[in-house]
Amino acid sequence: MELDAYRNMAATEDEHWWFCGRRAIAEAVIRSLDLPEGAHIVEIGAGTGGNIRMLEQFGAVTAVEMSDLAREIAGEKIGRDLLAGHLPDNIPVAPRSCDLICLFDVLEHVAEDEASLTAIRQMLKPGGQVILTVPAHQWLWSTHDVGLHHMRRYSRNLLRQRIEKAGFAIDLLSYTNAALFPVAALARLVDRVRKPARPSGQATPPKPVNAAMKAIFSAEARVVPNATLPFGVSLLAVFRNDAVENKAAVSSRLAA
Repeated sequence: MELDAYRNMAATEDEHWWFCGRRAIAEAVIRSLDLPEGAHIVEIGAGTGGNIRMLEQFGAVTAVEMSDLAREIAGEKIGRDLLAGHLPDNIPVAPRSCDLICLFDVLEHVAEDEASLTAIRQMLKPGGQVILTVPAHQWLWSTHDVGLHHMRRYSRNLLRQRIEKAGFAIDLLSYTNAALFPVAALARLVDRVRKPARPSGQATPPKPVNAAMKAIFSAEARVVPNATLPFGVSLLAVFRNDAVENKAAVSSRLAA
């Protein structure tokens, strides 16, 4: 991302409706998972550290970020160091050591998305899980994506293909930000036509508007852990690394 994007993230991620809503949904989904006590959780692409306190409710957190500036800001903001690293081949995490890996709007920044998912699978313990969010719908591509250095936006089928080809079993695949989808879609399409210097949606709206949008988006935390939404601005997936092991076990039982 542009350096200014990291500064904007640090200034807004504690209050902006989008960050707060995404964090509330992720927290609810993680709470629904069967994580062991003292789980080892890794956040890849941790940015300026806005999700770390939420994740620490569920275990010991290792945070990895490629940007020197983002790591510096995170150190000042939350008082802890983030590890330097990037996907797909430079994540400082031991193989088969993680109970949960989190990628919140990260995979769309990586050219080698399939190779990255394959690499992540090697870091998980047997039965370990991944929670991932990405922007949805390539037709929503706009200056917002260009400014954030996105490589792509995902369709539901494309994300499913990438995950399954890397050897995972999918537990949950849902759109998010459904209620605000018409507003967000219109803003992205306007950005694409007008090509403004500063894309819409980056600044925090006035407090009453921000509070209303945060409440609407965060309300999906009561739905997404147990159901799938049919449309939305983003996609959320939860998947585990035991697809191959399960197939082998089934084949063994059939052979017996």
